[in-house]
This record gives sequence, structure tokens and C-alpha cells, in this order.
Amino acid sequence: MATKGILKNSPSGRGGKPPLAPQQQQQASSGPTVVFGQRTDSGRFISYSRDDLDSEVSSVDYQQDYHVHIPMTPDNQPFTDDGRAGPRLGPSLSAKSEDSFVSDSLFTGGFNTATHARAMDKPADPSRGAGAGAKSTCAVDGCDNKLARNARGEEAVPCECDFRTCADCFADAAKAEGGLCPGCKEPYKTTDWEEVVAAGSGSIARALSLRPAPPRGKAERGLSLMRQTTMGRGPGAGGRGGGGEFDHNRWLFETKGTYGYGNAMWPEDNADEEGDGDGGGGHGHPQELMSKPWRPLTRKLKIPAAVISPYRLLVFVRMAALALFLAWRITHKNEDAVWLWGMSIVCELWFAFSWLLDQLPKLCPVNRAADLAVLKEKFETPRPNNPTGKSDLPGIDVFVSTADPDKEPVLVTANTVLSILAADYPVEKLACYLSDDGGALLTFEAMAEAANFADLWVPFCRKHRIEPRNPESYFSLKRDPYRNKVKQDFVKDRRRIKREYDEFKVRINGLPEAIRSRSDALHAREEIQQAKAGGDEPVKIPKATWMADATHWPGTWLHPSPDHTRTDHAGIIQVMLKPPSDAPMYGSSGEKSPMDLGEVDVRLPMLVYVSREKRPGYDHNKKAGAMNALVRASAIMSNGPFILNLDCDHYVYNSQALREGMCFMMDRGGDRICYVQFPQRFEGIDPSDRYANHNTVFFDVNMRALDGLQGPVYVGTGCLFRRVALYGFDPPRAKEHRPSFCGCCLPRRRRPAKRISEETRALRTGDTEEEEAEEEMSRLASFPKKFGNSSFLMDSIPVAEFQGRPLADHPSVKNGRPVGALTVPREVLDASVVAEAISVVSCWYEEKTEWGRRVGWIYGSVTEDVVTGYRMHNRGWRSVYCVTQQRDAFRGTAPINLTDRLHQVLRWATGSVEIFFSRNNALFASPRMKALQRVAYLNVGIYPFTSVFLVVYCFLPALSLFSGQFIVQTLNVAFLAYLLVITLTLCLLALLEVRWSGIELEEWWRNEQFWLIGGTSAHLAAVLQGLLKVVAGIEISFTLTSKSAGDDVDDEFAELYAVRWTWLMVPPLAIIMVNLIAICVGFSRTVYSVIPQWTKLLGGVFFSFWVLAHLYPFAKGLMGRRGRTPTVVYVWSGLVAITISLLWVAIKPPSANSSSQSQIGGSFSLP
Repeated sequence: MATKGILKNSPSGRGGKPPLAPQQQQQASSGPTVVFGQRTDSGRFISYSRDDLDSEVSSVDYQQDYHVHIPMTPDNQPFTDDGRAGPRLGPSLSAKSEDSFVSDSLFTGGFNTATHARAMDKPADPSRGAGAGAKSTCAVDGCDNKLARNARGEEAVPCECDFRTCADCFADAAKAEGGLCPGCKEPYKTTDWEEVVAAGSGSIARALSLRPAPPRGKAERGLSLMRQTTMGRGPGAGGRGGGGEFDHNRWLFETKGTYGYGNAMWPEDNADEEGDGDGGGGHGHPQELMSKPWRPLTRKLKIPAAVISPYRLLVFVRMAALALFLAWRITHKNEDAVWLWGMSIVCELWFAFSWLLDQLPKLCPVNRAADLAVLKEKFETPRPNNPTGKSDLPGIDVFVSTADPDKEPVLVTANTVLSILAADYPVEKLACYLSDDGGALLTFEAMAEAANFADLWVPFCRKHRIEPRNPESYFSLKRDPYRNKVKQDFVKDRRRIKREYDEFKVRINGLPEAIRSRSDALHAREEIQQAKAGGDEPVKIPKATWMADATHWPGTWLHPSPDHTRTDHAGIIQVMLKPPSDAPMYGSSGEKSPMDLGEVDVRLPMLVYVSREKRPGYDHNKKAGAMNALVRASAIMSNGPFILNLDCDHYVYNSQALREGMCFMMDRGGDRICYVQFPQRFEGIDPSDRYANHNTVFFDVNMRALDGLQGPVYVGTGCLFRRVALYGFDPPRAKEHRPSFCGCCLPRRRRPAKRISEETRALRTGDTEEEEAEEEMSRLASFPKKFGNSSFLMDSIPVAEFQGRPLADHPSVKNGRPVGALTVPREVLDASVVAEAISVVSCWYEEKTEWGRRVGWIYGSVTEDVVTGYRMHNRGWRSVYCVTQQRDAFRGTAPINLTDRLHQVLRWATGSVEIFFSRNNALFASPRMKALQRVAYLNVGIYPFTSVFLVVYCFLPALSLFSGQFIVQTLNVAFLAYLLVITLTLCLLALLEVRWSGIELEEWWRNEQFWLIGGTSAHLAAVLQGLLKVVAGIEISFTLTSKSAGDDVDDEFAELYAVRWTWLMVPPLAIIMVNLIAICVGFSRTVYSVIPQWTKLLGGVFFSFWVLAHLYPFAKGLMGRRGRTPTVVYVWSGLVAITISLLWVAIKPPSANSSSQSQIGGSFSLP
């Protein structure tokens, strides 16, 4: 809905003083307030006050008192700049002034606090002059003449297709045969240039407007829930923010298009003559779609049968071999060491069960590929419904999250934001939101610097097609930067941008000291002023953190004080870069311009800084709470139907990655996809990848395999979401599956569909008017309980659902939208919208709602990403794994230090234990989740418990060597044969996985090594923490993974050799020392015994070396670069090893009167 009004933050603010009701006058007398509302074209005033909302939805109990109004005037006219009611400003002028006010104001507010919009004094920056020379030029190739304007200042557009031509090109086209327009190839309606100039763009807008809609019933009015979008019409309409409104309902009915959730139909030819007179007509398919071959946006690349068939066969062979081996082990008991045999049997049974959980979901791997050429043809090519070829792609809101500028350097975050702003996606459809959960002024000013530098960096990337578009990564490339660059001015432009980036880094790195010195100087001045005013009495003033405009920073201060700490500060929203204009803007090409940007679109996507409100006594739910705050704020400000979330250290490495992800969402059946997960790729990893930081086995094997089921799990970053899926709605055409098997191997029988709950059902319309009215009433009643009391947010939900639908360009595309529906300009971002966004990021907004329980990111686990993806799959959604073909989609950093890596794995494993003990356990999954998908999620919650059995099994070889016994009575042929078959099948499976996944064999081995390292350290600690939380209620805390570089700037991998003590190192180090001691003891006993038993020694030594080979990277990491291992590591490890040895002696002490035969296998004394 288009709001018409202005922001009032004082009685004598930007507008005049409106007439107030008695209660409002009482409130106004108590102090300045922020009031908002809406006035429709008919003159009706709609209030957004809490009282009015309670009267409509009386069943919702709101304890907070937050309301906004937009003032009205007696003649239904907005206020002028002088505070008086006057004639309405021109649409283009009012839109520009509103955009300028929003982008130049810092909005703050929160719990029991009025919303304030403070104008920010921004100094002029000469470096921001790239777009200063932007102009509207002729669209004919090779012509850059300016367009003519009439007396009203409107551009002269001679054709309805809005193809802009100058007077000379129009004259040439009019004189040519046929007088065809160069854009749409249709004849001009007039060839007189004077008539074109006199008419301007107003006549074109009137020609494109629709005739008045006939009267419709309630059912017809509810068919389209599309929010009305402003569209320039009538005299004076100047593009974006015009005076009229584009009614999508009118478009649907006047073009005879019938639209509803789950169908997309077109009228048959001559439908008016054949219809029954009610205007319905017959339904069919457009002739152009029936005659034109339809091309899919994506295709599935199946694994060759020569690879996948032997792979599946080997899986079943190994399953049979494991079953026979375990049966043989159970029936052949070792009578000499029953305790050793029993422990080994229990561990081996669990390992077999864990292997099945991990292996079964890998039976159906797939590869996928996207066709970007088809995407451009369908969404950005001129069509009858889109003659200008304007982008019909849906909008994307990109979320970047950060919490601590000390552990997550602002330079890294700024580079991530710059790579997003330079992404190859329609500028007007892209918006970037930065969530600063720490509320730090350092992050705020770093983003302001990044916005300034983007004026040069983004046009440079577009002009020369730079890859990657992260400045730090681009200038650090070791390859030739001039390769494949054909423009002659590339060298000059690159040197200029490199110099500008070096200065940008200097400014960023100097921000902490600049903020500190500025705050000290202004604080001293404030103390002097206070002392002069207060006399001789000493006055102590809190040491505040000051902004560049000499005002207090509303977020976290360097010296914390009440209302200015990490957990207690107001909500902040700052539009760093305002929404771009709808038409391209080309830069200047003069001598004074830093670069020749005459043919480059210099517009920038919208950039918004958000720091949600935090107050004591509220659970802010860490990253999940910050993400949900961004979901609500973005829904009000830009409402992109798709959301891409990135960590602050993960940047866009492939500028077309967003387009590839959109191919899956916009393809046939894409309306049932909840998210597209991209693989995580990392930079700065040591060449040997000592601690398996690349994690290629998980991202290239497990995730591809899950893509063949119901989809990959959500891993926290690099994920493109469908907004309505985050809102907790069901997918269209949801299916239920019997827990039998996967669809790629055996067919499934489906149960009859059950009635869908009203809370989670998708947005649908009824078949009859009565059903539609009932659904509308129930939806209105349930939305405030589910999403909160923001009417802006509730109105945006059906809009996001409609805009996220695929194109209805083929009869088989269900639940589609018309071609060209998203080519209209979006609404102006006014102050009332930003003020509403402040209210939805407040700390109290989520109270008595379902945010974090059924809506948005799910709370209650440190791995909120896995739980959120599980909830979507549990409702029947599908997900897709997108591995880009040419370049990696995103790249980030990973901790290469052993301690940081173990803490990272500890957090993941702790979240898995929380999932296992919660209702998100896959054992309680709904019938909408496939059987093998349920097995995969069950493995996510169970794998940390393998550490208990793994630690025991790693000590078994040492206990065998100490005791002189083995897990079997003798090393006979049957045991060795089973062992050989199991080992060979495991190796062959690894080779085939390497074939169909594309990973290296060395990467597979590194993954196996770190599986044992993490299993004996972090996973074991996670199990203990999880049990403490369940039994004793002790909450789990984790430390933020540091993204900063090492202290040694000369060595890229200095962090790899740093040794930091942690308790997680004790168990694996104890295993190493015990096994080394046991090998020495066993070898000495066998050498000096009367009858050496080499078979038992060989079995124990073999398994000890198996353990030590897996722990080799851990031991190498403890040595550091120069052997600087903390003494406490050796002390504790030695104590643990001695304790285990003494415990063994206490359990089985040596006998003094034992025979010589028992001496050989039992006690041992040095000669």
C-alpha cells in the first residue's frame, strides 16, 4: 500500500500541526511523539495506532503501547516545507526529497522510547562524484545525445514502449520505411516531433494505463493479494513515486487473466464471444507459448551408471560383510579376556550402526547445472508484456551478520559488503542489510566509508567485468590482472582504484584511534562546559562515544554505561545508500571524472545498517534473533521475496552466483524450493589442509547425496531463502511419504492428504466466495498472533509470496505469475516505513508471537541453521544444492589454528546434541519428510555420541598390549578374511566417492584423520555439555570464532603454528602417549619372553599404529613451529597416562606364584 504522509517528530517539525483528537492532544502536550497513519486517494484516513488494531483483532493481547500516525489536512493535501497545507508537490520532486531525508537521517528507537529521526550532517566528499554527471541519454546504439524536455520538465518519449530517442534519431526513424520504433519495432503513432515534445511522458503513461475496472464481488477482489505499487500516470508523472497507483487486480481482470494459488490460466481466443456473459470466458494457453519451445532453467546431471551402480553394490556388499563379521565376533568369544572382547563388540556394533546412518543417504547423489542464458532470455528480453526488456527478476535482500569488530575485523566486513554491492544482478532488485549485533560505532563508520568507496569500486567492476569483486581478494591475486582485458583504459583505471583502495584501508584501520581521540576531545570539552555551568562542585560525566557530527552514539560505547552496552542499547537503522532510481543512470566521461563512466550504470543497491534494540531481561537469542530482526526490517523496507544470508567473512566470489541460485527458484517446480544452499569454500588454508578445514567430503559428497533426496541441510551461510518459507507456511502441493525408502531406488506409496493446519498452510484462495471470505477472516486473525502487530509486515507477506512465484510461461508451470508483473517501479522509501522498521527490531516485538518457534530462524540451539532447515523440510519443502560451474559462488575464511578449529567443531557438535534431546529429533519427523532424509537428520543428532565408543576403542590396542591379550582368541583365517573384506570395500567406496564427487583422495584421508581427532576431543566434550544441560539445566555458551589474522604479518600461515592451551587437547594427547608406552611394553615383553607370541603383538601394534596415524596431524600441531608446546600439555597427558597404567595394575595385579606360561602372557619384569 502506498503511504501518503510525512514524519512528525515534534509539533513544529517538517509539517504543520494537524488537528488532534482529545486523547492525542493530551499525549502531544506531554512531549514530542512520532505519529504515523495513511490517507487513501478517496480521503479516508487509516490509523496505524495500537488501539485501532486491537479493535479489529480483539483476541490479541498487547501489553506495549507503540503507535504511529501520519497527520492529515482538511483538504487532503500533504504539508509543504513551510509547515502549511498546500498543493501537492510533483511526484518526482517529492520522491527525491523523501529519499534524501531517509538516507540522511539516523533512525533510533525501542522499548518505551519514541522513534527519533536525526538528520546527519554529511561532509561533501569529492570521491563521490562518479554519478554526478548522470544524465538521460538517447538509447540508440552509438548516440549519446541528451533527451529533449517539454515546458513541464518531462522527457520526450515518442513511443509507448518507453524507448528513449533524441530528436535526430527520431527523425531518422520516422523518415525510414514504415516509421518503426528502434525499440519495439512498431510504427510510431505520430511522426511530428513537436507533438511528441508537447505531450511528454504523460501521454505515454495514459496510453499504458488501464480502463476503469468493472464492479466486482468480494471473491474477485481477493483473488490477487498483490500490494498496490506506485506507477507514474497522468500529467506530471515522472517515473518512480508517481501520483497514481497501479492496481494489479485491475490488470488481472481486464486482461482476462485468472489468477490463484496453484494455477496459472489464460483465456482462449475469442473468449468474449464464447463466454457465458459473466466475463469469465474460457481458459487455455497463450498461442505464443504453445508455438514457442519451452526451455528449462536448470537440468539434473545424473551420476554415470558405470560409477554409481558399483558404488551402490559395494555398499550392500559391505553391509553384508559387516553383518557376517559381527555375527562371527559375537559367537566366538575370547575366554582369556572377556572384558576386552565385550568392550570391542559394543564399540563395533555402534560403529556399524553409525556407518549405516552416514552411508544410506549417499545412495542417490545428483549434480545440477543452471542455464544463465535461458534466465536472461526469459526475464530480461523484450516480450509483448515487457516491450522494453526491463528485468522481471524478483528482488533479493542480502543479510550480512557481525557481532564483534575485534574478532571480526571491519575491513573484512567492508570487503564483503562491497562484493555484494557489485554483484551482477539488477540494481533496483538488490538490497544489502548489515546486522551489527554489537552496536559498535566502529562498524557503523566503516560501513559509511565502504558506501563512499563503492561509488568508484562498483562502476569499475561493471565496466571491466572484474572477478572477484572483493577488493582485497582482487588486488591480492597472483595471476596476471591484465589478462583478457580489452579496454584501453583498464591499466589507468586499475591503478586509480588501487590507490583509492589503499587510502580506504588506511582510513578503515585508523578508525579505532580516530573514534577514541574524538571521543576524548569532545568529552573533555563537555566536562569543561559542565564545570563552568556548575560552579566549584566537581561534576562527573559518563565518558560517551561521539559520532563525527558531535553527537552521542546511540549504540555501545567504548566505556560502557547504562543504555550503552552490548546488551543494553537502542535500536538503530541508517540507510547508507538509498534505493536506486528505476531507470539506469550513466556516469560522466569528462576530464575531471576519475574514470570514463559514460557507458556504465553508476547506480548502487540499497545499503542499510541495522542494530536491533537490546535491553536487560530479554533473551536476544544470539545470531538467530539478529537474523529474525533483519527479516522483519527488510520486509518493511524492501520486501525482497528471496533472502541471501552471508557471514561477514564470506564474500561473493562469483558475481553471477545470485543469478544461478535464481534459476532454481524460477524454474518449473521452483515454488516448492525453500532454499538453495551453496557450498562453502575457504581461502587462507594451509596447502596440506592439516585440520580438514576445506571439509570437502561434507560439501562435495554428503551434500550432493542429500540433493538427490529432499535436499541438503542448511549450513549457516551462503544460502538463498524463499521468504515465505521462513514465515512458516507450507509449500504448495505438499506431499506425505510413507517411511519406506528413497524415491530413486524403490517407488513410494503416498498416504491421502490430511487437513492442513491454519497456522502453517500456504497462502491460498478459496474456490467459492464463502470459502474465500472465511479464509480471509481466519488469516487476518492468525497473522498478528504469529507475526506481531505490524500492519506493514502483515501486508508484505502476500506481496512476497506473489513476487517469488515462477513465470507462468508454460502450461506445466503451476502457481505462476504473469510475465512482466515485476517490471513496475517499487515504492518510495519514506520516513514512516523506516520508523516502522525501528519498531519491529525492538526487543519486545517478538513477545507473544511465534518468531523463533515456528517463524524465521528457530531458537533454542547453538546450531540454529540446522534446526531452521529441518523445520522447513519437515513441512514438506525441498532444498537444492547449487555448485556453480565456472567459479565458486562464495568464499570465506576458516580457522587454521588447532585450538580455534576444535572450538568450532565443539560448537557444531554441541548443537547436534541439543537437537537430539529436543523435539527437533528426526525420530519425531512428520510424514512429509522422506525416509532417507530422516535418516540423514538422525545422523546429525547422533554422530557426537560416537565419540564415547571411539575413545574406548582407541585405548583398546594399548590395553591389549599391556595385558598381552587381544580382542579375539587367535588371529585365525576367518578373522583376517573378514577384516580384509571390510577394509577393501571401505577403500573402494572411497575411490568411487572420489570419482563421482570430484574430490581428491588426500582430502578424503584428511577428513578421516580429523574425524578421529574431533571425535576424541570436541565431540566428547559436546556430549558432556549436552548431558549437563539436559540433566542439570546448565546453559551452553560458546566463543565467537576469530576471523583476524595472525600476529606474524610476514607468514601467511602463522596461526597454523600457534599453540594455545585448551582442555580439549587432553584426551587425544593421552591416547597418543598411552599407545606409545603400550607399544614399547608389548615389544619388550615379546622379545624377552621364553615363548614369544608375535601374533598377539602384531594385532595390538597394528591397531595402535592405526590410531597414531589418524592422530598424526594433532601431534604435529602440538609441536608448533619450534617445538614451543606448553608444559601443562605434557604434565596433564603424563598424569592421565600414569593414572590409566596404575588403574590397570590395580584391576589385574601381577601374581607372584604364577607359572612360567602365565608369566609370558601376564606379568612382565625388566631383565
